[in-house]
Order: sequence, then C-alpha cells, then structure tokens
Amino acid sequence: MNCQTYQLPELETATSGAREALQAILHTILFIRSPGPVAPHDVHCESFQTTYTRIAADSDALPAPPARAQQHQHCNQQLPPSYHKSDLDRRVDDSIEAFLRALTPIGPELMAGNLAISFFERRSKNKLFGLVNQEEKVVWEQWILRVVVNNTPRPMGEDEASVIERQRIQDTAEGMLKAVLLNVFELAGSETDHIPPVMYDFEISNAKKPDDRDEVYSRVSNLPALINLGS
Repeated sequence: MNCQTYQLPELETATSGAREALQAILHTILFIRSPGPVAPHDVHCESFQTTYTRIAADSDALPAPPARAQQHQHCNQQLPPSYHKSDLDRRVDDSIEAFLRALTPIGPELMAGNLAISFFERRSKNKLFGLVNQEEKVVWEQWILRVVVNNTPRPMGEDEASVIERQRIQDTAEGMLKAVLLNVFELAGSETDHIPPVMYDFEISNAKKPDDRDEVYSRVSNLPALINLGS
C-alpha cells in the first residue's frame, strides 16, 4: 500500500501559543480522519482568534473545572475523575510535549522541527512458513508540518510602537495557523481512495528528514531552553 503524504504550510508561533496551535491542527486532522462516527465539539482558542472542531470527549459536556481544581492540577494533586483527560487528549498532549522538547536550534531564539501524524492499519504477517505470526503497521497516510517556535521576548510597553509590534506578531501567527487549518480541509477532501475500509490507528512523531535544514541554518550551538515548556 502506498502512503499518501501531505506537506502542510509552515507554522511559526511564539512559545506561549505553540501548544494550543498544535492542538488545533492535530485535533482537526484526527476529527476529519476519524474511522467511525464521532460527536463534534467546537473549541475556541485562547491564544488565537479562531475556532476548530475536534472529537468530543465525555468531559466536553461537563462544566470547566473550578479555579481551585485547576490550582490543584498545577500542584500535581489528583482531580476528580470527571476532570481527567481523555485517552485521545493524553496521546495528543504527550506527543506535543515530546515534540517541543526535541526542537532543534536554527537561530537566536528560534527552534524548529517537523511534526508528523501518521495513520496506519495493523496487519498480521506470517513468517517462517507460517509458523510465526507477527503484526505489522502499514502506514497509508502521513501529514507533515514544519514548526518554528520563536522565543523572542515580546515588547511589553504600552507605547504605540510596542502595541503595533505585539499586534503584528499576533496577526502573523494567527494567519499562519488559519492557513494550515484551511489547507488541512482542502487536502483531506481531495483524495480519499487510499483510506482503508477498516479500523485504523494513528501516531504522532518528530519527523526527521535527510534534507532537514536545521543543522544547515543553525547559527548557534547552544541556546537557552524554551521558556516555560512545562504546563
């Protein structure tokens, strides 16, 4: 089976909005490529003026956890079961954290990487004249996203120049996110013959390519770690 590969437009965002932007993109792809009927749930981004649709979880019908419960979460205290992450959320969020930790320096305050989400089906494969049965993963579709995280401090002043620069940075990141989401919808509907008529799974990884430009354009060997990578 040939693997259909989609290269999405590059996304550049500040560290503070990186997680939410990646959540929006990954959950949109997972919703579109769900192997069975699912309930939709609209999510309004906090860092961007945009809304995306994801697969609804049981907790989506519940009210948001109170501020005190959120404080407990930051203190690693156990929350009530109704506020626990779904398995899908956990897989996506854990993959994003691993990806952000693996970003490569490409310049002062700039980190980059290629995020891939792959869809595959599991097949049984007989070896040694049928005496050994093994399961193999057959990838039939992969989405690749080039991500640049800009850790340059934003101007914090209230003067006109600072306000304009903050708005410019926000508008640029927001425009790039919307361009990626739009491209996802366009590509997802362009070809569907390769989608298998069986249940399938997905995995999210850091896609390293032989022609990766991270090392070529790296201007420094050691940079400060990304600010506030932890939740």
